Amino acid sequence: MDFLKRILLRMYCHSVTEMKRSALIPTRRSLLSRLKNWDDRESWNAFFETYWKLIYYAAQRAGLSEADCEDVVQETVISVCRKIPEFKYDPKLGTFKSWLLNLTYWRIRDQHRKQLPKEIIGNVTTEDDADLLDTMKDPRSALEAAWEAEWEKNLFDAAMERVKRKIDPKVFQIFDLYVLQDWPPEKIRTFLKVSSAQVYVAKHRVSSLLKKEMRHLEKNYF
Repeated sequence: MDFLKRILLRMYCHSVTEMKRSALIPTRRSLLSRLKNWDDRESWNAFFETYWKLIYYAAQRAGLSEADCEDVVQETVISVCRKIPEFKYDPKLGTFKSWLLNLTYWRIRDQHRKQLPKEIIGNVTTEDDADLLDTMKDPRSALEAAWEAEWEKNLFDAAMERVKRKIDPKVFQIFDLYVLQDWPPEKIRTFLKVSSAQVYVAKHRVSSLLKKEMRHLEKNYF
């Protein structure tokens, strides 16, 4: 346990800015294979940076506090450490997304269980009785919906970061103002001193790159 805690602590302390931003994240298959080596710090950092927000926000949507969400992230990563040697990457048998959801689900349920009155917890002795916990706090169907939404958001955010590193900052700024912040073109033209053509070209170019990156990430990483 102490060893796993040290791994997690290193991942928390490792700043994103210290990572090799120009390097590609390993493909999902190779990353999961490399995680079986607990000493592979680079791969564990890549895993953490790719998935911690997904786990955190799923816990948040399940109604947990900030501190409890952080505990869910920590305990889920520890669960991955423990169980990754048993995991075999085969989409035909089960997806990595579902596997990680299961681990996150149990850690969220653990946090909810801690919040129940002791007299209720004391009466939960079997798996059938444990279903009581599901109906009280975090029904699986609700968590699955939240997980799917956060998975897509995490995919979008990761694709956006990759696009930002590949294009001119001003082009991305135009896209950000026009598409993400919904500024009217005339306001962007005045603010950035650009033409209408530049606004529309930036939108088309970044949108195309973003779709391409999302397809690439979904196929290889998520």
